[in-house]
Amino acid sequence: MAFIAFPQPIVEAKFIKRYKRFLADFQLPDGSIVTAHCANTGSMLGCLEPNAASLLWDAGATTRTTRYSWKAICIGTIWVGIDTQLPNRLVEAAIGNGEISTLTDYSKIRREVRMGADSRVDLMLQSDGLPDCYVEVKNVTLVEDGLARFPDAVTTRGRKHLEELKHIVESGGRAAMVFLVQRNDGCKFMPADDIDPAYGLALRKAHARGVEIYVLSARVELDGVRTVGLLEYSL
Repeated sequence: MAFIAFPQPIVEAKFIKRYKRFLADFQLPDGSIVTAHCANTGSMLGCLEPNAASLLWDAGATTRTTRYSWKAICIGTIWVGIDTQLPNRLVEAAIGNGEISTLTDYSKIRREVRMGADSRVDLMLQSDGLPDCYVEVKNVTLVEDGLARFPDAVTTRGRKHLEELKHIVESGGRAAMVFLVQRNDGCKFMPADDIDPAYGLALRKAHARGVEIYVLSARVELDGVRTVGLLEYSL
């Protein structure tokens, strides 16, 4: 299975609060309070429990605005990966390992390739004799009663990506959505219609037009994130 290690050193801390979208405060084991960068643009619904154990990367003395970066939080007994910069690399590695069988025929994977007039797709798969396959990756942190769901907030950008993928398929190309569930307590995936019904509708329309959907589950560990297999989905 694919594995992406966290940068070192990783320190454990207690979550206090998130604010200004990209910042969160934590208490270190020595009692001191530090601010960490939060690389997650979603609401993080269900993942903001006060005093929950968290994993922070300590970048040390650098020119960074914040010395620490938030990587994961423990909800109950489950570690949840909240870093949205990690999924693209993990999905790329999983595709390279053959973990998504229908995407194994490609010999080259490119990152951040232009898609449409003003967007870039996360991954493009290429191989001689095959149509390019555009792959968009979304990070999933919301799991309720074993059901993984996306999005956790209204996302006009997400709907735009689906429209662009649908257009690629309608033009004779190939496109896929990969939802990476960065926690291993999800048993099945569904769009979060109660949060963003327009996204759920757009996902169903895109799938009906031929956009492929894959849901990849991952286990967050103290040293990194590891894929554990594909999940079923229901639209």
